[in-house]
Amino acid sequence: MAAHPAATTPSAATSTPSVGRTSAPVASPSAPITDSTVASPDPVASPISGVIDALPGMPVVDDVTNVYSHDGAGMLSPTVANMPNRIYVPNSVSNTVDVIDPSTGAIINHFAVPAQPQHVVPSYDLKTLWVNSDIGNTLVPIDPMTGLPGKPVAVADPYNLYFTPDGRYAIVMAERLRRIDWLNPQTMAQVGSTPVPCKGVNHADFSLNGRYFIVSCEFDGRLLKVDTETHKVVGEMQLTAAAMPQDVKMSPDGKVFYIADMQSNGVWEIDGESFTKIGFIPTGKGAHGLYVSRDASVMYVTNRGEGSISLIDLATRTVKTKWKIPGGGSPDMGGLSADGTQLWVSGRYSGVVYDISTVDGHLIRKVRVGSGPHGLCVYPQPGRYSLGHTGVFR
Repeated sequence: MAAHPAATTPSAATSTPSVGRTSAPVASPSAPITDSTVASPDPVASPISGVIDALPGMPVVDDVTNVYSHDGAGMLSPTVANMPNRIYVPNSVSNTVDVIDPSTGAIINHFAVPAQPQHVVPSYDLKTLWVNSDIGNTLVPIDPMTGLPGKPVAVADPYNLYFTPDGRYAIVMAERLRRIDWLNPQTMAQVGSTPVPCKGVNHADFSLNGRYFIVSCEFDGRLLKVDTETHKVVGEMQLTAAAMPQDVKMSPDGKVFYIADMQSNGVWEIDGESFTKIGFIPTGKGAHGLYVSRDASVMYVTNRGEGSISLIDLATRTVKTKWKIPGGGSPDMGGLSADGTQLWVSGRYSGVVYDISTVDGHLIRKVRVGSGPHGLCVYPQPGRYSLGHTGVFR
């Protein structure tokens, strides 16, 4: 286990010229698909205001001090307003999905999916949930109105799934294949691929202007900076030799990217523009998932190695408190309820899901699920569109 880096001590990052490339488009099984045929889905593109050099086609950023201004309590899009509240749990060892009614904690549906479902991801247009089965090489759609699965779509190694802020591409983190694949977000046909110079590419978040995203590489302690339009790697950074970076989340004002590090037991602070380390916040053993509160004042950090949740005050960038799960556990990935009063996270090695009150941190309930629960999705959630993972909304 790596020693704690010094808290809030900046250190130099290693930036390099672009080492990635974009491959020629890959034909779909039925017809060729090129970048020119990838259309932006619902939400319609709006003129950008308040953001310098914004990605064309990205919906307007209304408040540059809070990119999460549309993610407040109860701010459901009309697209999802009538969807039933559900918790979708992918069990990566059981190869199943459990669907939980959060009002009762009862499992109301259960179905099999191809091998190793890792995350359940809301589509950019909020209409579909995608189960990422990386070993099974498929994305399985779920209709969030019914909670029922549809026909699996063949996709190579979809460990994690994201969407560009303009809705033009779905982005597959093909961890095993060491590449980032670019897909048509409606058909999920591949249209391009970017090889990556690292191992374990898996989690990401986008800049305020949408021009780039920062990606964690779990198995060699590195971060990448990728240009959204050119699809090229434009920067590389080594955190520490022993680091295991996990989830990535941007601060409300876009000035800091937070990177959970499971080996360093805390969260790195990264300046996205200069791509440099500017600090480190110790949180607890096995820091893993990052979730911003509905009022954008707090970031919840799941400490998988010690069964706790740390709360980082985003104004001071310090830990304000820590909640311990009674009896311990292995809190991993999840999300907040629409009203922000509950944090649902999977117990990765415990075969349970934790329902935690964000009012005082007490454990409301544990729900027994399948084996190896991983990137669960709380749905619906507030926001105009989804950037992917278990629920990164804007």
